[in-house]
Amino acid sequence: MDIVLFVLGFILLLTGLAGALLPIPGPPFSLLGIFLIHWSSKVQYSTTLLISLSILTVLLVVIDYMLPVWGIKKFGGSRAGMWGSTLGLIIGMAGGLLGLLIGAFAGGLIGEFISGKDSASALKAATGSFVGFLLGVWLKLVLCGVMLWYGIKGVAGIG
Repeated sequence: MDIVLFVLGFILLLTGLAGALLPIPGPPFSLLGIFLIHWSSKVQYSTTLLISLSILTVLLVVIDYMLPVWGIKKFGGSRAGMWGSTLGLIIGMAGGLLGLLIGAFAGGLIGEFISGKDSASALKAATGSFVGFLLGVWLKLVLCGVMLWYGIKGVAGIG
């Protein structure tokens, strides 16, 4: 049973890491992977670690939705820019990581143009959305990477 928990746990940890780059909920997948590994008879994480990772995951999921909005507002954008950036991300998935990056920026830019912004204002707002998106990706990569490290550390018996 432990091997099944380890394999499923690592599949979820790697899915979570991929989800840091793709618009799927990466940190919750990674957290579930950590719990599966913890539920084995070989690896026991501390309650403090599990609670801390759970709180960080919930906070990051909430923050991740707020960052592009923050970026758009900070850089003077509109709701149309936010929606454009979100749609651009979804469409950009077909082009891999580069498609996601271009999609987030281009979608925000198109959304701002639709809302009637001039070129300079639209470019500034799209940049804000893009900055928020990149910050969210970075935060998710860090958290999912930490959980993957704990998974490897636990299964390998390090520490």
